[in-house]
Amino acid sequence: MPTRCTRSACTARAAAAKRSTKARWPVSTLAKAFGCLGGYIAASAVLCDAVRSYAPGFIFTTALPPAICAAATAAIRHLKTSSFERERHQERAARVKAVLNAAGLPVMPNDTHIVPVVVGEPEKCKTATDLLLADHGIYIQPINYPTVPRGTERLRITPTPYHQDALIDALAEALLDVWERLDLPLGKRAVAAE
Repeated sequence: MPTRCTRSACTARAAAAKRSTKARWPVSTLAKAFGCLGGYIAASAVLCDAVRSYAPGFIFTTALPPAICAAATAAIRHLKTSSFERERHQERAARVKAVLNAAGLPVMPNDTHIVPVVVGEPEKCKTATDLLLADHGIYIQPINYPTVPRGTERLRITPTPYHQDALIDALAEALLDVWERLDLPLGKRAVAAE
């Protein structure tokens, strides 16, 4: 059980711990990677108490329900022995990027599973997501200022390991339809080899 301490003692202990080590606190989420919700900080009782005392905005007032804790535990156990989901996730993200690039859509290059497609105008970015949902049944999050700089507004596409080729192809067709309707610029389309 964590020891209780006064704010000044916690501050002094946390400062001393910070000076004595350059290690970061392991902080992670149980959301996307594990299909649950919530997160955790893996640190000493003193550091956890300092977070509770000085950063209460990061701490929710209720604990996670037992069913969520059980689901997170099961997901962690499974993923410790299975690499299929991680490998498939990366492969699906690479395929989405390749298909959208081949279609001439402005995909921003990056090394993550997120596939950002630049729209460049906030109103058109929101309209694009509205059209995708209303006309194609595809929900994509628009990312506008202040999350990204003005002029770099984008669609944030996050493929999963379970997005099949047909869904990825349908996404590309839907995006091309929306790009045409909103008169958004396309790059050069790849030509299939004959």
